[in-house]
Amino acid sequence: VGENLPRYRTFPRLAGECGGKNYHFVHSSADVDSVVNGTIRSAFEFSGQKCSACSRAYIPKSLWGQIKQGLVDKHRDIKVGDPGDFSIFLSAVIDKASFDRNKSYLEHAKSSSDIEVLAGGECDNSTGYFVQPTILECKDPQDKLMREEIFGPVLACYVYEDGDYKNVLKLINSTSEYGLTGSVFAKDESVIEEASSVLRNSAGNFYVNDKSTGSVVGQQWFGGSRKSGTNDKPGSPHYVLKWVSPQAIKRTKVPLTDWKYPSMK
Repeated sequence: VGENLPRYRTFPRLAGECGGKNYHFVHSSADVDSVVNGTIRSAFEFSGQKCSACSRAYIPKSLWGQIKQGLVDKHRDIKVGDPGDFSIFLSAVIDKASFDRNKSYLEHAKSSSDIEVLAGGECDNSTGYFVQPTILECKDPQDKLMREEIFGPVLACYVYEDGDYKNVLKLINSTSEYGLTGSVFAKDESVIEEASSVLRNSAGNFYVNDKSTGSVVGQQWFGGSRKSGTNDKPGSPHYVLKWVSPQAIKRTKVPLTDWKYPSMK
């Protein structure tokens, strides 16, 4: 749009819907099964090729053992292949560029001493652009796997000390340049309220105890801010106003009798 501004007769109106580096924040009060199942779905369905897909998770140390085991166990049951087979959960990524991008992130993960590959980690383009659903544990919360959009079936997990969750909320908010979707898993209402406040600008679509891909078309407005878009919320009544041309009208009924202001006299 910016490059073509000289060509436009009027300034263009647009609704930007771009990418995201979406998160699942898990509190120690969370339901483990809900976290595991929601994260598997969000991170890996459609091969992670959804702008709202979860690609980073922040998990408390007290629950990490259960959640890690749950994720790895579920991972074993995931079938990758032809989407014509309805037992298949995910298929190939869209094209060679996507395959190469995902491959580069997997190579980075396997070469880093701060990252452990818990499941997956391989890719194969011999019969299609297939990338294994991959679960990683990152010791550095600022690693590029925790910051950059991958747009593939790659989930990066960071384990934090339970008592440090307040700082982790701030970390989540400041780590990514995107602001599309995010989820908080917790039973503690005070934590939910606090997370909702701290993460107010981190996600245009915010979920509580639901996966970051939880938006239902036709039922929930959608859109993000920051580098994720213009956050116009298509589907909402406010969205219509973006495309109209408002005019402000002022009508004065008292004639002006002097050009001088009172302070000038």
